[in-house]
Amino acid sequence: MTRPKSAAAVPKRATNVSVRSDLLAAAREAGVNLSATLERALIEELAVTKRNKWREENREAIQSYNEHIEKHGAFSDDVRRF
Repeated sequence: MTRPKSAAAVPKRATNVSVRSDLLAAAREAGVNLSATLERALIEELAVTKRNKWREENREAIQSYNEHIEKHGAFSDDVRRF
């Protein structure tokens, strides 16, 4: 498995994006770092996308497991106190 590179080790690349003019003006006035903000938003959006993809790919297995637990109980049912 490939280890993810640290953010400092990944080179940056200039790009163009379109942003509503009112948001851009407000962000500039507030001193918001657009690049850092976009990177954080992309990291979060990619995590959500990856999580949703995993859930969809494993939907049947999760459903089968839940049905098994509902029918037979969990292995720890006899030892837990709650």
